[in-house]
Amino acid sequence: MYQAGLAAVDGRACVHRALQDQTVDTPVYVIAIGKAAPAMLQGALDVLADRLRAGLLITKHGYAPARPLPAKIDVFEAGHPWPDQASLDAGEALLRFIDAAPADARVVFLVSGGTSSLVEVLPEGMALSELHKANDWLLGSGLDIHVINYVRKALSCIKSGRLAQRLQGRPTRLMLISDVPGDDPATIGSGLLVPEILLETEAPWELPGWLEALMERAPPAPEEGDECFDNIETEIVASLGDATRAAAQQGRVLGYEVYEHHPFIGGDALLVGRRLAAELLQGPKVLHVWGGETTVRLPHNPGRGGRNQHLALSAAIELDGRKNVALLAAATDGTDGPTQDAGAVVDGVTVRHGRSEGLDARRALSAANAGAFLAASGALIQTGPTGTNVMDLMLGIKQ
Repeated sequence: MYQAGLAAVDGRACVHRALQDQTVDTPVYVIAIGKAAPAMLQGALDVLADRLRAGLLITKHGYAPARPLPAKIDVFEAGHPWPDQASLDAGEALLRFIDAAPADARVVFLVSGGTSSLVEVLPEGMALSELHKANDWLLGSGLDIHVINYVRKALSCIKSGRLAQRLQGRPTRLMLISDVPGDDPATIGSGLLVPEILLETEAPWELPGWLEALMERAPPAPEEGDECFDNIETEIVASLGDATRAAAQQGRVLGYEVYEHHPFIGGDALLVGRRLAAELLQGPKVLHVWGGETTVRLPHNPGRGGRNQHLALSAAIELDGRKNVALLAAATDGTDGPTQDAGAVVDGVTVRHGRSEGLDARRALSAANAGAFLAASGALIQTGPTGTNVMDLMLGIKQ
């Protein structure tokens, strides 16, 4: 069912379908950025073929296609979830690619999750070490993803629509795979070609003074209605809702009665894990389908893991000793936090298996070391790059 969800939001298939809906009979310049960028670019190559004049691919280290791409495609691999020097190199390459395109060129942007750290152009005088400090603080802050993206955009010369000014009116089609709640184009990839919007969040938040000072260095972002956005057409080609619906449908095909939970799952992964386990135990014998993205507040020296592993281990503690129940929590991009694990699937014996290896589940959670416990219990899921990124799927079965 997890695989069915991934297939429904595959970057290659989604871009292929979207581009077939519109005839393109002029040379096209394609820019693909994000963890799903290789798959999205392949979808564009499938349709555009010889009409693709040149391309730029920017993706995560280790995500570039194994087989060679056409010589007209420049490939950059960069850092995620932390920007690195390669991210800055990719940012400079992005500006050069746009500037080199003819003034009347048609541009297709393919953007997916991970873009925020994979490509960057810093304000003058800002060092990479300062960007690292800001991102380290944000990723461990437990802040709402809207706030994290808002701050990231304020540290950049290309985000919050600033890159749109560089296009200088070239007709552009922006195709997005959404990895944010609400599928807001201004938040996906930190809004390279989309104007900044009013930040709305119910959760209280505050930033340290040094971070606020960094935010003041970036140039002003163009406002909504600025002429730089006039020739940009924006569409979302895949989202979390597509994945949850496909997973639920596959469950029905397999004979399960399905309950789709439509509210977005967010908040602290520890608490969410407990809540989902309680819903699973107290509810009827059905397949539960949830979608969302949680957060983890990290200790000073975190261990191995990610938000889905943290959630899964928290749920496993509640499910310990119970029969006929199982819960899967996994990222759709194949990487959960700074690991090569997508997430985990746990049941009533997961904690017992880890305990038999000399590990303590609650201690692992407090140390943000859920991955080590789940590895010992044989619960981790590894997919490799999935070709998509629409946040996380959570599936619970009670039989």
